[in-house]
Amino acid sequence: QVQLVESGGGLVQAGGSLRLSCAASGRTFSTYSMGWFRQAPGKERECVAAISRSGGNTYYADSVKGRFTISRDNVKNAVYLQMNSLKPEDTAVYYCAAAYLVSNVVVRTPTPYNYWGQGTQVTVSS
Repeated sequence: QVQLVESGGGLVQAGGSLRLSCAASGRTFSTYSMGWFRQAPGKERECVAAISRSGGNTYYADSVKGRFTISRDNVKNAVYLQMNSLKPEDTAVYYCAAAYLVSNVVVRTPTPYNYWGQGTQVTVSS
């Protein structure tokens, strides 16, 4: 069982930055591939970034590539999403998710993720 708690969301002006954090419970955090998803009103949940168990492999959606950076700390049981050059279209609820995998790969789709956080709101004003 893994519990995920996100923090760091808020209101920011376009061009600004935010850093989301996701704290995970449990002793086996390093066995989970992690992802950050977002969902805006009326839109499907999309993966914006994902990272493998070791942190050696990452994935970014085209819409955030070059602006967002995902990282993880397997000692602190945490995953982070640094968001720079934010745009109004980045406004959404952001979710942290964990997928238990036997291989060191990234997971880009929601289905394999076993655990989800409660979400944190990010609002970017123009």
